Amino acid sequence: MNILKLLWELACLKRNEHKSPAQMQKIQREKLRKLLVYAFQHSAYYHREFVRAGITESNIHVAPLSAFPVIDKKVLLQNFDELVTVPDLTQEELRRFDAEASTDRKPYKGKYHVVHSSGSTGKPGYFVYDNAAWRTMLLGIIRAALWGMSMPQILRLLAKGPRIAYIAATDGRYGGAMAVGDGIDGVGASQIHLDIKQPLSQWVEQLKAFQPNIIIGYPSAIKILGELVERGDIELSVLRVISCGEPLGAGLRGYLEKVFAAPVINTYGASESLALGVESDAKNGMLLFDDLNVIEVENGEMYLTSLYNFAQPLIRYKLSDSLTLSPPANGSPFTRATGLLGRNEDMLWFEDDLGHRDFLHPLAIEGFCVEGLRDYQFQQTGSDSFIMLAEKTKSGLETVIQAEITAQMRGILEEKGLGYVEFSVGFVDEILPDPSTGKKRLIVQNHAERWRKAG
Repeated sequence: MNILKLLWELACLKRNEHKSPAQMQKIQREKLRKLLVYAFQHSAYYHREFVRAGITESNIHVAPLSAFPVIDKKVLLQNFDELVTVPDLTQEELRRFDAEASTDRKPYKGKYHVVHSSGSTGKPGYFVYDNAAWRTMLLGIIRAALWGMSMPQILRLLAKGPRIAYIAATDGRYGGAMAVGDGIDGVGASQIHLDIKQPLSQWVEQLKAFQPNIIIGYPSAIKILGELVERGDIELSVLRVISCGEPLGAGLRGYLEKVFAAPVINTYGASESLALGVESDAKNGMLLFDDLNVIEVENGEMYLTSLYNFAQPLIRYKLSDSLTLSPPANGSPFTRATGLLGRNEDMLWFEDDLGHRDFLHPLAIEGFCVEGLRDYQFQQTGSDSFIMLAEKTKSGLETVIQAEITAQMRGILEEKGLGYVEFSVGFVDEILPDPSTGKKRLIVQNHAERWRKAG
């Protein structure tokens, strides 16, 4: 990858940050129409489904996006070979490639970057980027990682030779690991990958030898690194921390900012489009990259249209994330995602004696302002009960944290119509990521040994 060409393209992409909302909407509309026409002309599946929905060559340039059919992962799996626009790509070939080839970053047939995703829906799926789409995506994640920096500042950083440590699940064809690796190579930086399955002693050895100045990874994994720093097992001088792969709570963000004494950039992506947005300040919410995607929210459902992937077009593709859209603000042209950001599967569902059901999203408590609360998880113990597992800071007082959580949680439940739900607060020494994925689960199974009831 030519670094000078990449930096020029990055500068061009960064110019969109200074567009007006109206200019951004124009860019998005033009890219969207180009994608829709291309899919209509080159994808057998989309051509058939568009016509079935009343979309033809005569109205495809003016029909609202809401008139186009939606798809989900099941539809993608069932129609993969007809949906892609390239003739030399089939789902069965990708399954063999994924099973037989080593899990490196080499593209399939030299031109298709394959991201394996099973997510929480079970059956594996493949999201494919051709070289052009992959490059556009890389520019998007580099822009996110270096958010808030001007091009002169970026050039000065790169001239010093950044040393980047990526901490996550790295032993599979994960989109994050592949994209981060290629992005780091693209800007000419040095890198090490620390897998969450490695012993911590190996982390310490590699980090001491490498001395990274930029940390990228799952926030739950970066938290473990922060604890190593706190204990004095390792000393690091970090310029910025880049969170990805799972929701970043306000409490954990504050902890990471404090322990690393560096800005924390929270990036938002999915296998379907690895560059969705960025959050540099929790108060302003997540900024969505409207120049790379269209995100819709209808009746609580989220739909993604990737504007840069023409090999495997994803048009009105249903994601299981939950968020609320707000208009651009504070001089930014980008749509803001406020409210919740997380998988719909990460919800607690309750039912009263009359059979009425409603949910509580664990991220709802991010509105809490509880001194001393660092991290948390939930265990559902029944159709009308749950336990909140709390990890406190060293200076946090269990009695104070428990009282404040109880009062604020009771208010949320009452407002939600869940006043009948019973809950307790249990303190644990540490909230650990799932060893199989490296990501922190918001909801865990009810294992009594994981908690001890407070008070």
